[in-house]
Amino acid sequence: MKILYFAWLRSKVGISEEDISPPGDVSDVGGVIEWLRQRGEGYEAAFADLSVVRAAVNQEYVGFDHPVSQGDEIALFPPVTGG
Repeated sequence: MKILYFAWLRSKVGISEEDISPPGDVSDVGGVIEWLRQRGEGYEAAFADLSVVRAAVNQEYVGFDHPVSQGDEIALFPPVTGG
């Protein structure tokens, strides 16, 4: 599974993307985030307030309860505003 980090999430985590293999019991976006949070201080800081984090799976906006599988691309980013 590929994770892409954007904006200040990228700054806090320290990388723009990575390939991960979470445990088999991680089945949705929220589970991935919770698993990532345990990987270190940067991750914990990035995901401390999930009200300011949005997600997309395979380039489709989704909620944290959206199911994920090993071949997915998950993008994590702050809310986007247009103008």
